[in-house]
Amino acid sequence: MIIPIILAGGTGSRLWPLSREAYPKQLLTLAGENSMLQETIKRIQNLDQIVDPIVICNKQYRFLVAEQMLEMGIEVPRLILEPTGRNTAPAIAMAAELANQLYPHQDPLLLILPADHLIQETERFRSGMDAALPFAKDHLITFGIEPTYPETGYGYIRAGEAIATQVHQVAAFVEKPKLEVAEIYLSEGDYYWNSGMFLFSAHVYLQELECFRPDIANFCKQELQTIHNADGFFALSERFSECPSESIDYAVMEETDKALIIPLDLTWSDVGSFAALHDVLPHDENNNILQGDVTCIETKNCLIRADHRLVATIGLDNHIVIETPDAVLVAHKDYSQKVKDLVAQLKIQQRKELT
Repeated sequence: MIIPIILAGGTGSRLWPLSREAYPKQLLTLAGENSMLQETIKRIQNLDQIVDPIVICNKQYRFLVAEQMLEMGIEVPRLILEPTGRNTAPAIAMAAELANQLYPHQDPLLLILPADHLIQETERFRSGMDAALPFAKDHLITFGIEPTYPETGYGYIRAGEAIATQVHQVAAFVEKPKLEVAEIYLSEGDYYWNSGMFLFSAHVYLQELECFRPDIANFCKQELQTIHNADGFFALSERFSECPSESIDYAVMEETDKALIIPLDLTWSDVGSFAALHDVLPHDENNNILQGDVTCIETKNCLIRADHRLVATIGLDNHIVIETPDAVLVAHKDYSQKVKDLVAQLKIQQRKELT
């Protein structure tokens, strides 16, 4: 049995004004006909041994997330509702504890998937899953993405000794590098983008978390005793906000000797900025992505989206233009990571457009 655990927290502030505090990027339709959350669910629905997912999100998104899951044919959505995000190690621990409670004596496998990633070549993703399954009961498997350029916005994983086809020991986790270091990683060939996707048993994860971060493990075990279940909404108490905040990489993966990596050669993006979105969507002959009512003259290398009115451009190169009912963003693509700084400035100004 494999339980998808879909991490649907976060606000996607680098995609403002599309992504808002009340309607974050994982609920948006950015590519194709479905939201990013729905695309994540669709990607794994036909895998062998798969059951309906458990989704972890902020409590304020519970009805939006449940509605999107119902649209995907999941009649009884199962949601773990956080009062506030405490990063991935506690979130996955709560999912593992709940999985053991829902399926006692079965020690289910957990497939950890962020809800806000774009993946193409779905068959290659499934091939990686097939390679992982024989090792998943006794190891903590992470999926690495074969890099196509020296990205500085991603963490990297260095693959060690191969123990089977497509399966390697993890030699090291590496922080987001500077450009010259990322270029070395690309040339050496044994470094992979850290995708944030994992496969392991609930038991092994909780065991390793207990070993390396007993404070988080014990907190989550106690929190399970107070969890409130109402029609598939598993609401965590306000006390969960006191749980130590830590990523699964720092808490477990960098410490354990059970880590394995399976490289995946596919088109992948965490859509961490509008520049990243521009990289993965289909372009026209001028390398533009034009969405909505857009008219351009001598415009190239741009992402332009009009949701509610005509947007017209002349002579733009390498820019982002995003039009919404109450806000318009115009930015050079090279500065798309700075949208987060803009959001911080708007928060200081207490602008309602953030929400």
